[in-house]
Amino acid sequence: MSYVREKEVAISAVLKASLLAAKVQRELIGSGGVTKKDKSPVTVADYTSQALISALLFDHFKTDQIVGEEDSSELNTPDNAVTKSQIVRLANEAMGEELTDGEVEWAGVKGIKRGETEWLNIIDRGNSTGGKTGRHWALDPIDGTKGFLRGGQYAVCLGLLQDGEVVVGVMGCPNLPVDHKNPEGEKGVIFVAVKGEGAFQRSLTSPTLSPISMAPLSNLASASFCESVEAGHSDHGTNARIASILGITKPSVRMDSQAKYCSIARGDGDIYLRLPVSETYEEKIWDHSSGSLLVEEAGGVVSDMNGKPLDFSLGRTLRGNKGVVAAHASIHKEVIAAVQTAIAESKSKALA
Repeated sequence: MSYVREKEVAISAVLKASLLAAKVQRELIGSGGVTKKDKSPVTVADYTSQALISALLFDHFKTDQIVGEEDSSELNTPDNAVTKSQIVRLANEAMGEELTDGEVEWAGVKGIKRGETEWLNIIDRGNSTGGKTGRHWALDPIDGTKGFLRGGQYAVCLGLLQDGEVVVGVMGCPNLPVDHKNPEGEKGVIFVAVKGEGAFQRSLTSPTLSPISMAPLSNLASASFCESVEAGHSDHGTNARIASILGITKPSVRMDSQAKYCSIARGDGDIYLRLPVSETYEEKIWDHSSGSLLVEEAGGVVSDMNGKPLDFSLGRTLRGNKGVVAAHASIHKEVIAAVQTAIAESKSKALA
């Protein structure tokens, strides 16, 4: 099945949201944020990004459902009145700004003037519970909000699931260098993958898609890890033991968000580990849908820490999986074996 239209709409949606996020980071960093009940920061860009993408998806695919990270409940308090007004202002401003490419996809939604109620309702279109049948868009409007607030890496992530399988993935990384060999050069990259069609990247300023692939490894010891900055997101201690088992001596590259998937997909790094820090934590589908497809299309394998494929058909979370391991197909089994050894050692120490 072809997903040409879905890919083009997703690129256009992520492009506008990425440009919006970069604008917000410049203008509002340090103000206009709210705190979710789980204590992770949410920015004005988070809500505005979800509003913009949801509006475009609904215009093109009215029967599709959206599994979005955010809802407007936290905004409907007196303390967040300023935040809410910023979201409405920025969303309306973004609708009036023309893209250098991808503008045709926005024609049906740009002429509509929306107020506060309309934008909040659009944000709440992301309340689908997901599932194993039908079409669902998994949306993380700003993945890596702590990275966003500290001026580090973050990503706008959008994946299309068809009957529980990821078939389209698009991610925007406004702070990632276009050329990883030139970290001080142009920044802002969009990554694109369609199942069975390979992995690609483009800049925020040019529509040209360039193919990307994971780096071939002749020696596993020369590999490098990508892992979360926050220790609360992944078990850094076990990760270090896994590196030791594999003979890897390079220091880990730590960055926020699904930018880690993007990084290893184009050869900046080699292995992405996200090991659970809690027995009860369930990974969210919007945190992995687009990134996992990108890595797989770039020559990698993505599984949980037990080697099981990620199951996106069970709702809003990956409740059938524990942790995430992504690596080149040629070394993935070795990495899983090292993960199992390290976890067994950790459990043995805990019982001693």
